[in-house]
Amino acid sequence: MRRLAGDRLIAETTLNIPHPYPRGAAEAWIGRHRDEWERANALNLALERREDGVLLGAIGLRVEPDHARGEVGYWIGVPYWGQGFATEATRALIDYAFDRLGLNRVYAYHFTGNPASGRVMEKAGMRLEGELREHQRKWGEFRDSRLYGILRRDRSP
Repeated sequence: MRRLAGDRLIAETTLNIPHPYPRGAAEAWIGRHRDEWERANALNLALERREDGVLLGAIGLRVEPDHARGEVGYWIGVPYWGQGFATEATRALIDYAFDRLGLNRVYAYHFTGNPASGRVMEKAGMRLEGELREHQRKWGEFRDSRLYGILRRDRSP
């Protein structure tokens, strides 16, 4: 995990992944998952390739129960970019959010400098809802972000 997440390209395209990736950070992050799930405010999952169990990346859903919504975040290791893994995982997590957690809305952000992530969100059924200028700060500079979302009623039957 540290090798994949520690790639500068991963850190550059995500809000919360640092570079360099510190020793022990992966273990600390994984160690919080059970408590977050038990408090019903986050679900974080490793993504593995079906054929051989190779770690591809991770996906998570931060749940806001009072608003029946959740925010999706993901990263895929650079060697696995462009192979559909992020789209497949995002679709599955959206289905889980609506069908098992009973959420009404799922949304996600991406930096405008990472249009591939926007394509993943669109392929997963999300719609572009707007651009937020200088909405987030990464490495000391403000970055524009695009917001995508999907409502329960938007899903095709």
